[in-house]
Formats: sequence, structure tokens, C-alpha cells
Amino acid sequence: MNLDPKSFLTSIFTAAVAAADPEKTIRDHLPAKPRGRTVVIGAGKGSAQMAAAFEKAWDGPIDGLVVTRYGYGTKCERIEIIEAAHPVPDLAGLDASRRLLDKVSGLTEDDLVVALISGGGSALLPSPANGMTLADEVAVNEALLASGAPIAAMNTIRKHVSTIKGGRLAAAAFPARVVSLVVSDIPGDNPALVASGPTVPDEGSRQDALDFIAAYGIRLPEAVMAHIKSPAADAPRPDDPRFARNEVHLIASAGVSLEAAAAEARRLGVEAVILSDSIEGEAREVGSVHAAIAREIAGKDRPFRKPVLLLSGGETTVTLRAPVGRGGGKGGRNSEFLLAFAIGIAGVEGIDALAADTDGIDGSEDNAGAFCDGSTVRRMLAEGVDAKAMLAGNNAWTAFNAVDDLFVPGPTGTNVNDLRAILVR
Repeated sequence: MNLDPKSFLTSIFTAAVAAADPEKTIRDHLPAKPRGRTVVIGAGKGSAQMAAAFEKAWDGPIDGLVVTRYGYGTKCERIEIIEAAHPVPDLAGLDASRRLLDKVSGLTEDDLVVALISGGGSALLPSPANGMTLADEVAVNEALLASGAPIAAMNTIRKHVSTIKGGRLAAAAFPARVVSLVVSDIPGDNPALVASGPTVPDEGSRQDALDFIAAYGIRLPEAVMAHIKSPAADAPRPDDPRFARNEVHLIASAGVSLEAAAAEARRLGVEAVILSDSIEGEAREVGSVHAAIAREIAGKDRPFRKPVLLLSGGETTVTLRAPVGRGGGKGGRNSEFLLAFAIGIAGVEGIDALAADTDGIDGSEDNAGAFCDGSTVRRMLAEGVDAKAMLAGNNAWTAFNAVDDLFVPGPTGTNVNDLRAILVR
């Protein structure tokens, strides 16, 4: 094979992201025009690009407001873009939540609300319940991010401490019809869990939230626990009559993007296998399992014959072993997955891999993920970096930065979860 591995893997990432481009997907899901107003709202790391795409596709009058992460905004003519903090909420997000609730108040049954929802909206929409403060909601987010709980569990908890999540934003728009266009970053693609479902209710109950808190040993402020234990925390149910006329459309997902990535690999002459689009679990453990599969192919041509590209998606988790600044390091779930993978294939030739978040950012740094191959651990050691020690301290960013293997495409304008691409030559 005469492929340059990094160029090949970058092409695979590009194809996956292109399949979730809102300009391609929104046109296929435009709702019927209403007799009254059309109001566009939204939240998430891809919401600004979704808003720009909707403006281009919609030939009637609109106004609206969406909130996205700092640095993810784009120019819109009729829809206002607000930027706020992610993954830890801030005052800008608090103001955005208030303004979104105001935006949908006072509408009639002749009006239409189009909700543009993508991953990341949970942190971008802080709206603490009565008796709680923004500091409490920040504490909830920090505790959840450090807990190792899967995203479904985290979002079930989040919606029970909020006045905007769990369908409450759609309920506030009643009697207007709400059409939600959702880009899923959730394993299993349940739209009610994307951004904690501000416009899409689900069956997750207050008791479910309490069970998750206990199961993952999550410590939350007293005010938060007091609220979750009270009936006031109950979220609207899907059979609430206020949602009867609403529609939900999944316009992009990890599965569609993985199929596009596989097609690009085949176009470039490499067979591709999709392991799963909904893998969850500890990032380092998932990385070790992927490494074992890659070694088996490299050494024994099974369970797939080389050359082959292994693809997987989903959202792993990282349990912080030590807080950042007190022994803990920098990195995200893709970087941590790949560091464990690199350790697992150390010294094996013919294996190259990329793990990256399709939104362009992995964790809190500016990289989407990283590249690695069988020489990565040796090259780290040559730079004075012990890969296993870095993994133990959740310091994957530092390890890959030392060998110039970070992948930094910048914000992509969409978010369909993680992409893991492993080339065995």
C-alpha cells in the first residue's frame, strides 16, 4: 500500500463530517410553513451552522436565537447567535436560556417553532431550578464529567435540575407547534437525550436520576439533591398533551457518518468494517480492546484480512483519577482512548489510528483527538514522556503534544460523536 496513513485517516474524518453537514441534511427535513410566525431556536456545538443552513433553505420570514460554544459561531442574517461556555456553564449560557424561554413565550397555535438541537447543548443551557444557583448547576456538570457515567445517565440527571431541559422549552412554546431537527451525538440516537432534550421529553424519571446518582457515586450539592428528591423536579412526560402536535426529526447521526467514512475508505482502495456506532465504556478500556483486535489482524489476518480499516463510533467516558492541577492532566476521551490504544500496539508495525470528536474539540483543549502508530510509545519515551504514567494521570493531551501527533481540524459545525479509525496495512 502506498497510502500516507495520516492523510488517509484525515480523509476518512473529513468524509464522516461531510455526511453530517447541516446544509445537506436540513433541506430534506423542512417543515410545512405555518399561518403565523416562524421562530427558530437552538442549542449545541453545531447549532450556529444549522441556523445558517436553515436561513439558506427557508424562503419565508423568520427570526430566532441559538446558543453555541465560544468560537463556534457563524454569520446569520435573521437568527441571532449567542456564544457561551462548554463544558462548564457560565453566565452567558444562563442569559441565553432565559432569552430562549422568552423567545417562545406568547406564541399561538398558528405559529411554528423550529428547534435546532445538537450535542453540547446541556452545558450551553444552564437554567437552575428554584432553590438552586448557577454555581449549583456548574457543580452538577463538573461532578458528572468526572464520574465516568454514560451520557444517557448524565442527561437524565441534568434534566431534573433544570427549568429548560427535559422538554420544558417545548412546553413553554405551547400552543405553537414545535419541530425539532436533531443532530445526534448520543449512542443509540435517542433525540430526547441530545442536549438533555430541551424540546423532546422522554420517559426518564426522577427516580432514574436518583438511581444513577447512587450507582456512580456522584456527590452533588445539598440544594441539588433536595430538589431532585422533590416532586418539583418531575419533567414533562412524552404523553403530555402540550407535545401532541410536535415533530422530531433526526437529521444526522454517527451511523450515517460511519457509513460515509467506510465508503471513502473503499473509494481509496481499502476495505472497511464498522464495529459499532454506539460503543460506550471507559475510554482506556475501549482503547485496549480495539488494540487487541488490531494486533490480531496484524499478526494473524483475523477476524478480518488486511489491509482493512476498522471504524467505530459512540461516546466513551473518562473517570478522572486526579483533579486537573493536582496530579491530573489535560485531555479528552478520544485522546485517552488513543493513548491506551497506542500502549496496546506498541512495537507492532503496520497499524495507524485516528480517534477524534466530530465537532472538532476533544475535551477542553483545541484538538479533536490524535494520531498514533506502533512507534508512538517509543517516540514519547524519547521525549521524556512515559505513556503509561500519562494515561494514569489522564494526561493524554500532553503525551501526544510531545510527539506532535495531536489532530487539530478546528470546529466542524456538526457533532455526531466520536470517530475511531484504525488502519491495519
